[in-house]
Amino acid sequence: MPSHRLPRLPGQVALPEQKNAAPSPAGLEGFNSAPADAVVRALLTCCRSLRWAHRLADHRPYPDLDALLAAADEAAYDLTPADLAEALAGESLTLLPDAMYSAAHTALSAAHAAYESRFGHVFVICLDDATPEEALDQVLVAIRSRLTSDPEEERVTTADELRRLAKGRLSRLVRHSFGSSVPERPL
Repeated sequence: MPSHRLPRLPGQVALPEQKNAAPSPAGLEGFNSAPADAVVRALLTCCRSLRWAHRLADHRPYPDLDALLAAADEAAYDLTPADLAEALAGESLTLLPDAMYSAAHTALSAAHAAYESRFGHVFVICLDDATPEEALDQVLVAIRSRLTSDPEEERVTTADELRRLAKGRLSRLVRHSFGSSVPERPL
């Protein structure tokens, strides 16, 4: 993997903020009532598939967060191989806490390079349930394990991890970008 892809592992994939964006109503109500183009731009920070983002935006309003997350799951399961490739092209490397030492970054960089060489796209894994202390171990174990997968098996696993990532990002997006009126719920 090119070294330019590892300048800093922590961070989120996100589209640039729109400087002239007006404040919107809180939470899910804000998500449901925001202009479609703004919602699509925001959804693309969760999953970089245009089909996925348009499908969720087009099916608003959602009565509650659970309905939105269920729709996100359904839309993710319906991604074609081309949609999946589009979404994966927008993914960044697995996030790790800033405190991880450089030897761990070197090991992770080598594992990412091997994975990308074998499968042709960045390795994705949802770490929403991992503590910061467990993240590196979970990533290294998973990437080494998944390197032994055949391409079709890995395509299914990758699609599921991308779906889980999008679902977690979407939940945080609705709570934080559109307001805080959506009650917290575990993912």
